[in-house]
Amino acid sequence: MTRQYQAFETLKKHQAVLHDTVRLGSGMQLAAWSNKNDCVTQEDPDHHTLSLYIADGYECYHKTRAGWHNGGGPDRFCLMPKHNISSWDVRGALSFVHLYYTDDHLRQVIEQTWDRSPASIQVAEQVFNEDRQITQLYRHFLLSCQWQDNSNHLLLSSATNLLVTHLARQYTQLQWSLPQVRGGLSPSVLNRVKEYIHGHLADPLSLAELAQIAELSEYHFARMFKQSMGIAPHQYVMNARLIRAESLLRHTALDMTTIALDCGFSSTSHFSHRFKSLRGMAPSALRAELLR
Repeated sequence: MTRQYQAFETLKKHQAVLHDTVRLGSGMQLAAWSNKNDCVTQEDPDHHTLSLYIADGYECYHKTRAGWHNGGGPDRFCLMPKHNISSWDVRGALSFVHLYYTDDHLRQVIEQTWDRSPASIQVAEQVFNEDRQITQLYRHFLLSCQWQDNSNHLLLSSATNLLVTHLARQYTQLQWSLPQVRGGLSPSVLNRVKEYIHGHLADPLSLAELAQIAELSEYHFARMFKQSMGIAPHQYVMNARLIRAESLLRHTALDMTTIALDCGFSSTSHFSHRFKSLRGMAPSALRAELLR
């Protein structure tokens, strides 16, 4: 059964407009919303929510013991922990993106990253704060790609893993330094991962999936892979998809839809956009050039 996030379901019952959403597995979901002239109370959610304001939000008020206070605006974030009750009065326009993640997922990330027990973890509520790393991860990665394109799931899962790791480090009482990662993957592990990638380019690969192949945490795998290959896993996979696509364009008569799906893209439009942005030429133009 698909997990339901209470904060997500609560907004659906109000005036908030859902623009996009994607489930990333491992107890995480992204959702892009807008809202206006609405009052929302989140009652005792069983998960954590990280919200980043994308546009407007200046007239969004949060209820405190001392009354209603505002302080929102683009790139301000709110962190609403599990079991936290919060009330919001949205008096003006607001566009925002939520990341929902379970407490189990947070604890798993902590255990795998630091190899220490998170039994006593406490997530600290944050309202209308600023954090450059949160903003960069949202805007440079999460908001820069099509969520519904399967080929972007590795990028999305990588960025959200970095977000959860950052939140665990900065907004809990743990305050542990990130572990040092020296050296890359062993040749046998690297070959195993690359073989798996090239055998599953049509699938929506995730960072957790590749880390499991390497028998490492997502944090350690991503850094060790980059040490070995010089690029991040999502960059390597995207390049491998485009190399396969170019080969199919050059050496087969397969139609664009078949090539797109075979290379892990959800549609010909997503495939064409990504191919042109990274290769400087639309796939249809490349094929037409070959037929001259």
